[in-house]
Amino acid sequence: MPLSEPQLRGFIRALPKTETHLHLEGSLDYGLLHAWDPAEYPADPAWRSPAHRFESFQKFDETLLGHALPWFTSPERYHEAARVTFARHVEQNVRYVETSFHLGIVEFVEFGAAEIIAAIRAAVPPGLEVRIFAGMLRSNYAGPVRPLIDDLVNWDDLAGVDLHGFEQVPTEDWSAPVWQRLSDAGKITKCHAGEFDGAHRVREAIEALGVSRVQHGVRAIEDPAVVQLAVDRDVTFDVCPISNVKLQVYPDLRSHPLRALTAAGVRCTISSDDPLAFGNQVSDDYFALATDADYTLTELAALARSGWEVAAVTPEVRAQNLAEIARVTKVFADV
Repeated sequence: MPLSEPQLRGFIRALPKTETHLHLEGSLDYGLLHAWDPAEYPADPAWRSPAHRFESFQKFDETLLGHALPWFTSPERYHEAARVTFARHVEQNVRYVETSFHLGIVEFVEFGAAEIIAAIRAAVPPGLEVRIFAGMLRSNYAGPVRPLIDDLVNWDDLAGVDLHGFEQVPTEDWSAPVWQRLSDAGKITKCHAGEFDGAHRVREAIEALGVSRVQHGVRAIEDPAVVQLAVDRDVTFDVCPISNVKLQVYPDLRSHPLRALTAAGVRCTISSDDPLAFGNQVSDDYFALATDADYTLTELAALARSGWEVAAVTPEVRAQNLAEIARVTKVFADV
């Protein structure tokens, strides 16, 4: 007998979850903006509704930046945004988070990246493990951010890096040697690929940049050889289902290739991407998979397990959370 909606939400809440694809600026709680300036930021704008679809990446980017940049003007604002974001994670029983901040923002503010990291770190509540990443555009090395990028290997509080932005911009020659240097220094390297461009960009991320973590990656499904490459290299796709639908990468979750990717052996995790723009939290993505694409409890649990398999935690923490996922799944399966 299928679970009722309250039971399903209870199951999702009970799963110890991770979030491994989250832009800090894009996770800004809209309520903070509304409380700060209700005239400029009215409650419940149409673009945050479940039915809204962004007509293009550029329109999404314009909306996101137009709302995020006015807020992020000080380390204190980063701290407050992170504090609210992490509190929501605790409410959802998310226990491990990988979040990136945009390194290029230092070109436009009067504080540095070290202060951003410190502000985010200070906002982490007890019981939540957070790993901080520096995200950057494919074009950032040509500008004043270059010295920062070259120095990232020395940042002890930085877990890794992520190449993000509009994917159809070419990946420049600087990226591969910098990513290799960072990987050699023990940093986790990521790259956005397979969202607004095809499977060949996922291949590029894996073969040229050497990443084992692809942000999105879903359009790898267009080339079985790239899917097999991801399996052979043990590459994880950090997938954001609601984001993919709202940005019209796919028309709905029934046509989303997540299930096909996992069936082919690709490890996939579930994240929310940019809750400010999409009006979601990671629990909403789990719920949408269950209600809109008929994901079973077993399938949802497998996605939660994948997050812990790649989380930068001790073997003991990993084993504890994997065991709890198994226990919770059995309890709810017997309901």
